[in-house]
Amino acid sequence: MCLFCKIVNKEIPANIEMEDENFLAFHDINPKAPVHILVIPKQHVDSFNEVSAETMAGMTTFIQEVAEHVGIKESGYRLINNVGHNGGQEVKHLHWHVIGGAKLTFPHLTDADPKDFL
Repeated sequence: MCLFCKIVNKEIPANIEMEDENFLAFHDINPKAPVHILVIPKQHVDSFNEVSAETMAGMTTFIQEVAEHVGIKESGYRLINNVGHNGGQEVKHLHWHVIGGAKLTFPHLTDADPKDFL
């Protein structure tokens, strides 16, 4: 069982922000901004590559509710989903990072030269 499934099953603790019958939102243990929430489906899905349109539709609404609940809906926020090893996915359970509460930058991309990746 993956780490996030253990959180869903309350086998390990998490700072839960919101929850419904299908989705869970909890604070990232290594936040990158004043607000850094992870949103996951309760049903295990490895990554975005495997998620159904139905699950994504429900997740979209839930993420919008989370943004409003934590007070970043109007000021703005960033959604990040990492897919696979090269995409930076560390936990093989679909999750979205909801990051906000401050003016966000792209420091690792600001001066990036695409040739460096070829």
